[in-house]
Formats: sequence, C-alpha cells, structure tokens
Amino acid sequence: MTGLTRAEVEERVERGQTNAVKEVTSRSYWHIIRANVFTRFNAILGTLFVVILLFGQLWDGFFGIVILVNTLIGIIQEVRAKRTLDRLSLISAPRTRVVRDCQVIEIPMDEVVLDDVIELSTGDQVVADGLVLDSQGLEVDESLLTGESEPVDKAPGDEMMSGSFVVAGSGRFRATNVGVDSYARKLASQARRFQVVSSELMDGINRILRVITWIMIPAGTLLFISQLRVFDSFGRAVPGTVAGLVGMVPEGLVLLTSVAFAVSVVRLGRRNVLVQELPAVEGLARVDVVCLDKTGTLTEGNLVFNRLEVLDSEGELPEVLGAFGADSASHSTTLDAIAAAFPSPEGWSITSRVPFSSIRKWSAETFGDKGTWVLGAPEVLLENVSDAESLRPRVGELAGSGMRVLMLASAKEEIDAGTLPGDLKPAALLLFEEQMRSDAGETLQYFTDQGITIKVISGDNPDTVATVANRAGVLDVGDPVDARSLPGESGELARIMDEQTVFGRVTPDQKEAMVGALQSKGHVVAMTGDGVNDVLALKKADIGIAMGSGSPATRAIAQLVLLDGRFATLPGVVAEGRRVIGNIELVANLFITKTVYATLLSIIIGLAGWAFIFLPRHLTLIGALTIGTPAFFLALAPNKARYRPGFVKRVLRFTLPAGIVAALAAFAAGALSRVYSWVSLSESRTAAVLVIAMIGLWVLGVLARPFTFWKALLVMAMVAGLLLAILLAIFVPYVRDILALDLPSWSVLAQTMGIAAVAIVLIEIAWRFTGWRPRGDQSESAP
Repeated sequence: MTGLTRAEVEERVERGQTNAVKEVTSRSYWHIIRANVFTRFNAILGTLFVVILLFGQLWDGFFGIVILVNTLIGIIQEVRAKRTLDRLSLISAPRTRVVRDCQVIEIPMDEVVLDDVIELSTGDQVVADGLVLDSQGLEVDESLLTGESEPVDKAPGDEMMSGSFVVAGSGRFRATNVGVDSYARKLASQARRFQVVSSELMDGINRILRVITWIMIPAGTLLFISQLRVFDSFGRAVPGTVAGLVGMVPEGLVLLTSVAFAVSVVRLGRRNVLVQELPAVEGLARVDVVCLDKTGTLTEGNLVFNRLEVLDSEGELPEVLGAFGADSASHSTTLDAIAAAFPSPEGWSITSRVPFSSIRKWSAETFGDKGTWVLGAPEVLLENVSDAESLRPRVGELAGSGMRVLMLASAKEEIDAGTLPGDLKPAALLLFEEQMRSDAGETLQYFTDQGITIKVISGDNPDTVATVANRAGVLDVGDPVDARSLPGESGELARIMDEQTVFGRVTPDQKEAMVGALQSKGHVVAMTGDGVNDVLALKKADIGIAMGSGSPATRAIAQLVLLDGRFATLPGVVAEGRRVIGNIELVANLFITKTVYATLLSIIIGLAGWAFIFLPRHLTLIGALTIGTPAFFLALAPNKARYRPGFVKRVLRFTLPAGIVAALAAFAAGALSRVYSWVSLSESRTAAVLVIAMIGLWVLGVLARPFTFWKALLVMAMVAGLLLAILLAIFVPYVRDILALDLPSWSVLAQTMGIAAVAIVLIEIAWRFTGWRPRGDQSESAP
C-alpha cells in the first residue's frame, strides 16, 4: 500500500516493464506521403506521363504538373491535420494516480510501471491489469470487455482488467500486467486512434473509382487500337490515347475528399475539438437527433448548496451531512457541494458504506453508534418510506422549481450490500442550484433551425429536468417521463422516444437502450456526456461527444472531445460536418461528369475509327478551368445541408445525362472536319474544345446555384480564364502552338455555338427533370 520507491520504478523502466504503448493518434508522415503518392490513379497518370515524355510532345504532359500539385496539396493539408490531432491528443491524454514513496502522485498513463499501486475513484478508467489491494465500495463496469452490463463489486484480492471503469466507490490495486501484456490494452489505444474506416461517402467514391478503373481497360484498349489504325504509328497514336485515358480519371476527387476531411480536422481543432475517429466528421453531417445530458450541457455542471428543508428534528443533520461530504471513498459534484457547506465533524468514523452509483440513485453510510443514513433521489427513497404520499407533493413542487433535490433519511437496518434499507425515516430535503449555460438557448435554437431533434436525458428528477430544459430553450418539452416507468420492449420504447422530449431518473443501461431505440427508427444519433454513467450511451451512439472536463472513461470512448467543454461549440461542429460532406458531393458531380463524357468519347471514337478529337493538353486546360480550380473553392465553402443516404445514386442522376450530352456535343463538333472537307482537324479540335469548355462552365454554373456573390465571381473568373486562353491562342503564336488551337472560320464558329447552345438546353432539361439539386444552403461568405 505504500507503493514503489523511486529506485524500484527506475529499475522497472530500464527493464521495459512500463505501460507505454505507441499510441496512433494520427497517421505517420510516411503513411501520409504514401497514401497521397502511391495511389491507383497516380500510378495510371504517372505511367501515361512517362509515355508522353517518351513518345509525345512535352506540352501534352501538363497533367503531370497537376498530379504533382495535387499530391503536394494533399500532403500539406494532412500534415496540418496530423499536427493538430497530435497537439490536441497530448492535451487530452489520460492521467492516473499512483502511490510512490508513500505519496499519491498523478502521472501520465504511459508512465505506470509493473507493481505500481494505482488509486481509483468514480469515473476513472482502469489502465492496467492488477489485483485489488483496498476497496471502499469499489464497483467496476466491465461491459466494454465482457458485454455484462451489471457493475462488478471488487474486494481485496479480486482481479482488475484494463479497459473497465469505476462506477462507484474507490480503492487501490497493484498492476500485474502493463503495456502490451495487459488485457484489452487495444481498447484503450483504439479509442484514441486516428482512423480512416468505412463510411458511406468513402465507400461510394471507392465504388465509383473501381468501376471507372475496370471501364478504362477495355475503353483504353479500343481507343489505342483505333489510333494506331488512323496514324499507323505508335508515337502518333499515343497523344490521343493518353488524352482519352487522362479524361476518364477523376484525379482530383480523391484529393479533395482527403483535403476536405483534413481541413475539417484543423478547423475543429481551432475550436478545441479533438477528432478521435475521422469518419465522425461524416457522421456529424447525418445527425438528426442530439441526446443531451442536463448537467454539464444545459447547465454549467457546478452544483451549489442552496438550503436544507428539515423534515424531522434537525439534531445532528449538519454532522451527518459533513460526514458524507468528507468521505474520501466517494466523489461527485453533489458531495463536493455538501462538503463545501458542511464541515467534517470530529469523532465520526464510517463502519460500512454503499457508495453512490447512477444505477441505484442513492448511497448509504453507517457511522457506528450514530446510526445508518441514506442519501439519494427522493423518488427512490420514498419507496421505502411508510408515509411517502404526504411528502411527494412537496418533492414535486421543489423539483418543478428547477432545483436538484436530494433526500436524507435514517435507517434502522444495517447496510446489506447494494439493497436499499427498509422503513426509512426522512430527515431532510437538500436543495442545490445549477447555473444555466449562457449559450444554451442560442445553441438549442440552432439545432431547431437545422431540423435536429433534441432529447434531454438525465438521471435527475423528471420535473427538475423539464424545468431546466424549458428555461434553456428546448421546444415542446411536454410531460417529462420518469424512466423508471419506461417499458423494456424495444418497439414501445422507440415509440415513446420519438414522441417525448424530456426523460428523468434514467440509468446508464436505459441511456444506451434509448439511443438504440432512436436508431431503430432510422435516426442518426449524437450523444453528449461527461460522466461515467454516459459511457455506454456514448459507445452506442453514432457520434459520441464527450466534454473535456468529463471523466477519463467518457473521453476515451467518444469520437469527439470538446476540450473546453463548451456546449456552444456543438453548432460549429455539426456545421463543419455538413460542410464537408455536402461539398464533397457537390464537387463529385464536376469530376464524374468529366469522366462520363471522356469515357463515352473514347468508346465512340474508338468504334468510329477516328483520330481522338482532344490532345491531353486540351483536357488539362478544360479541367483546370471548369473542374479543378472551382472545385477547391466549392469544397471549402459553407454548406448547411444535412447529409442523407444515397450519395452514389444522387451523383449519377445528374452526371450521367450531363456527361452523355457533353460527349455527344463534343463528338458533333469534332465531326465537322468529317462533314466538311474544307474544315481541318485542328479547326474541329478547336470547336470541340470550345464546346466542351462551354458545357463544363455551364455545369459549373448549375452546381453553383443558388448564386451568391462569391460563387458568381468564381464562375465569372473561370469564364474570363477561358476567354483569356482563347485570345492568347488567337493573337500569340507561341501560345497557339502550345495549345494546338486554330481560330475556326465564322461558319464553323457559328455551328460550334449552335452545338453548345443545344447541349446547354439539354443539360437544363436534365437538371430540371432528374430531380437533382445542389445540396446545401450556402451563405454569402467565401470559403
């Protein structure tokens, strides 16, 4: 019990018997570089770039510069995200209390060594395996390891498992297995790991990319064979083939997805939000129900003792309460408030105790010949009071005022484990005040405006919770529900959860069941919490959000941690998720439209046996003006739309008709040299470039709707860029040679405009009748 000496600790550190395990809070620098450089499409485009350098003209290798720039941007943004994650993870790193040289000190979890004596209290996470040395009503929840939801009483000699957490009491244990040798050590590390796991968005993009890859093989083969037949030369067949293949690759889509996620991590980091799992950003965009705890979310979380209502003779009540507050085996904000109001009495010693737990809703202590006393929720204690009905109205009245109410009662029976003593005699009602968060009303109004439903779930009296929720600005509070009356059947529970807003006297198991019931109705649920009673619900929720001031167990299990504990941060967190996902879907339409028309053109021209109507440099120019540059701005713009399932279906609904129209229009322009003998291949290529550029800009305009100032400016800038390129090609011979464009005759130019106009009308029809609309209510502010 005296702990290790300094020399013994140093000896174990030298032998490597520490709790240090390499935590992966973000991807390594090498992993970031590898993920951005060695990609499927970088390999394809890199190979094509080498082929162009060997057999084509240097100007057709411009797309190689695009590859390099895209890769560098991706690496830089992910490195920024890594540094943000590492910094915030260090701030949020768990610490534990150990006994060394007869003194209790706090150290980082990784510095625990074999045989350390570790001290535990309510809310602490068990960081190593060990044997219990001392137990003061110590109860541990091992549900994350074993699936058993009932807390386990721990007595001296019992085993402790890392990954469990303390729900009641206090104690000490000796570490017998540390680091990689400890049971379920992976749970503790994985809860803090930077993960790129499966999500609908990434699955959808990867599914599209796999299809494109398989289509490229036969389409590219067909196109290459046709170019060989046309030019009868490998070197001259290369540019057209490369142009078709380069056009099929949505090279910037994966980049922008990575950049958008990385930027969101950095932005959230500036708000003191630690993203412990990357897909949490996507999940935020889908959230339509937020479950809030009253204490620490709607209120500041600091209780202040208000007054004592004596129900029997006052007698020794101040001493009893002082003894409860002085009990080092129990710790809570309530007992802290009691300890601040009532000094510890002399000569009072605890002979037996049952520490408070959120499941029981009460605690009890026996002080020798001074008797047994019980402190807890009035509704629970009144079940064992003979004249309970006479007290219920007063309890309800006080709870309805918004104060937290506890009852102190004396018991004739001795404490029997976790069983509430019978025939209780109420002695007093204790009233506590909670300060409302000043930003609660504004935050709740944001959720309401965004169509997000609020559920207030608390362990307090239902009337107290309803009053606080009403003051905070929760709409449709209705009749508060006492969770003790909730059905166990999941279907009925789901119905009640859908209909009601405020729930009181909720146990940890019920919180978890409530989240599951909402999910069974198709809701995407975010859960906020700061106490150990929230751990199971945080694990169950689609998005678990822990307060930075909360218990170590909640911070370890949540996907997001609000390090400053500010409730007002949540709207920005939700908005960031919606911005990322809505904008990725938006820019995906730009890239996939290009892929569709390039693929169709390759197939049609391959079957027709024509020379490909574009050179690689043409598609690089068009892609830069109509896709790449505007996509970066659109991907970082504000977007308030809530993400819904069906990403791939919605993208294809617009891009397939738009891509088909663009391909046919470009083919028609390229066919001018076939229809009219006096039109050269260079002129028809120029006509095709103009047509596809105008269509690309129109598609950009469609996706940018509804127009705001900055979006209109963006589209006009791209139009100006196209006009500048055309003017340079006309009047500057050097640029004309680089772009390989010739000014068409007025007749060809008129037909070019006509083809583009028809295509634009068809795209407008497709836009109006396919039901596709740009996602999001984007504000006037620029990205």
